[in-house]
Amino acid sequence: GFTFEHNEPRGHAFMVIDQFVVDRFQGGRFQFKDGWKGIDKTGKTWDVLIDKGVDYKLKETGMAGNPTCIQCKTSDHILKWKFMGDNDPKAKWDRTSSIVDVAKDTNNPVGCIHCHDPHGVQPRVVRDGLIEAIERDTKDNIFAKGGKTDLKIISFRDDFRKIGVMEKTDSRMMCAQCHVEYNCGSGTQWSDGKPVTYTDQRTNHFPLKNALQLLQHYKALDFFDFKHAVTGARLIKFQHPEAETYAGSVHDKAGVQCHQCHMPKQRGKDGKMFSTHGVVKPKLTVKGSCLGCHPDSTVEKKLYEIESIINYTKGKMRKSEYWLGQLIDTYAAAQRMGVASTVLDQAREKHEEAHVLWEYWTAENSDGFHNPSLARESLTGSIAASKAGVKILNDAMAVIKK
Repeated sequence: GFTFEHNEPRGHAFMVIDQFVVDRFQGGRFQFKDGWKGIDKTGKTWDVLIDKGVDYKLKETGMAGNPTCIQCKTSDHILKWKFMGDNDPKAKWDRTSSIVDVAKDTNNPVGCIHCHDPHGVQPRVVRDGLIEAIERDTKDNIFAKGGKTDLKIISFRDDFRKIGVMEKTDSRMMCAQCHVEYNCGSGTQWSDGKPVTYTDQRTNHFPLKNALQLLQHYKALDFFDFKHAVTGARLIKFQHPEAETYAGSVHDKAGVQCHQCHMPKQRGKDGKMFSTHGVVKPKLTVKGSCLGCHPDSTVEKKLYEIESIINYTKGKMRKSEYWLGQLIDTYAAAQRMGVASTVLDQAREKHEEAHVLWEYWTAENSDGFHNPSLARESLTGSIAASKAGVKILNDAMAVIKK
C-alpha cells in the first residue's frame, strides 16, 4: 500500500482523517467533504470526511488498512475491542472485522485516555500489543532498568482488557503504544509458506526489537509480509520504529524521555510551567527542546547538528537503495543466464538481510537522529549485504561465460 501514497506526517489531531483519505487505504473511497479546502479542518471524522461509496475506486490506489491498525489512531474503541483484538461476544470489533465498518465507527483521533487515567490523569498505557510485548519479556524489554519495568499490568472486566499503570511518567512507554514497529497485517509463514490470517494473534504483534534484531525475530515468529516480485525474497514491511530506535541511544542513556524533546515545557497564562501537547518536531522548538539540557549551545548550532545527522543518514539510505537496486537487477540477469538455483538462493538471502537493514529507516521518522550510531551500523550493513549478493551472482555468471 505504501507504494501508492506516503504522506508528510501531521499532528495527532489529523491522525484518523489522514489515515482514511490516503490513497493506499480504501481506494480513494473516503475524501474531504470540501475537497482540498478541508485539509486543515479538525473535528469528528465524519464531519470532515465523506464516504463516496463501495463502488467508488480511484486509479493508482490501494486497499490496505485493517482493524488492528486503527487501534493506534483512536481511543474510541477501547471498550469495544478485546485484549489483542480477539473475537469475543462482548467485543463489537476484532481483528477480522470489516475495516470500513470499523472506520465508520471511528469519530475521534487518539485521546487523553491512551496515556492518562481518566479520573486522576496518572500515567498509563492501554495499547494491547505493547502490554503483551512487555509481559512477554518483563526483564529484558527496551524499557527495563535493572531487570524491571515500572509498569503494573491490570486486567479488568474478566480479562476483556488490560491496562498498564506506572508510578512515574515514562513517555518512552506511553509513546511506544504507537511509535513502534508492529505487525497488524496478514502474511505468510517462513517455515511452510502457509498464510497467516487475521484470526492469528501474530496480526497484532509488537517485536520491540531494533533494525539489527528484527530479521531473526520475524524468522522465529515465523512471519513475513510479502515476496519480492523479482528475487522472491521474503520481506518485512516496517512501520514507525521510533521507540526501539531510541532505546540505548545517547539521549536514552542520559535519561531523556520523548516528551522532553517533543513536548517541551512552556509557561502558561497563569505563570505555571506545563508540557505542551502539540507533539512537535524538536527542530521547530529548539530553544525549548534542546537548550534546557544544552545551555552552552545555541539554536543555530543545534539545528546544524541535527541537520548534519539527518543528511548523513539520508546519504546512507540512498546508497543502500542504489545497492539494493544493483542486487535486484543482477539477480534478474543471473536468472536469465541460467545461474544455478542454489546460487540464486544465496543471493536471495542477502536481499532479505539488506532489505531489513535499509527499509527500517524509511519507516523511522527521525532520519537517524534518534540513534545515529544504530542507523550507521544498520545502513552500512545493508550496503555490505547487497554488495555480497551482487558478488555471489557476478562470480556465478563469470563461470558460465567462460
